[in-house]
Amino acid sequence: MPQKKIGKIYEALIEGAYDGLADWRLHDYVLEKCPKATSRKIVRASLLALSDPKVEDRNVLNVIYALAIKHRLDGGPATDEDDDD
Repeated sequence: MPQKKIGKIYEALIEGAYDGLADWRLHDYVLEKCPKATSRKIVRASLLALSDPKVEDRNVLNVIYALAIKHRLDGGPATDEDDDD
């Protein structure tokens, strides 16, 4: 179920961002926790985090936003493996 996979990626993303990780360190952390995460799933999890009213830390939101934009614009790693549609 795609939503369950996105949820795990979301949790790793939030956890890493709250731990102070950013940019590719956050990306690597998410991939360490969720090895099958694709660029598309990371962007979806990022959008979920940005719309979550429980996430109020401005720095965390900025880090997640930057990661989502970077992945959206350059495709990020593993673009060819995005197959959960």
